[in-house]
Amino acid sequence: MSERLHFVYQIRPKRAGFGPEMTPEEIEAMSLHAAYLARLLEEGTLILAGPCLDFAYGLAVIEAESEEAARSIMLADPSVSRGVMATEFHPFKVSFWRGKS
Repeated sequence: MSERLHFVYQIRPKRAGFGPEMTPEEIEAMSLHAAYLARLLEEGTLILAGPCLDFAYGLAVIEAESEEAARSIMLADPSVSRGVMATEFHPFKVSFWRGKS
C-alpha cells in the first residue's frame, strides 16, 4: 500500500444568505454532507472538518492515496454533488497537531 497523502478542500455557499435562510433542498444536502463526513471519519479518511461560524466556508482535511482519489472524495460530498457548495482543493501537509511527539 502506498503512502497516504493529505489534501484540504474548502466548501463555500453558492449564494448569499445561505446559513440563516437555507432552503429545504440545502438543508437536506447539508444533512447528507454531515453523514458523509462522519462516514469518512469512521473510515479513517477524514482528519478534521468543520465550518466557520459565520457561514463563510467549511474545511475538510483528508487522506488519500492520490490527488485523483482525493478529488473524487470531494466531488462525492453531497453538498458539492447536489450543487449547494462551490469548492477549492489543494494538496496539503499536516505538519503540527496537538499531542504529536
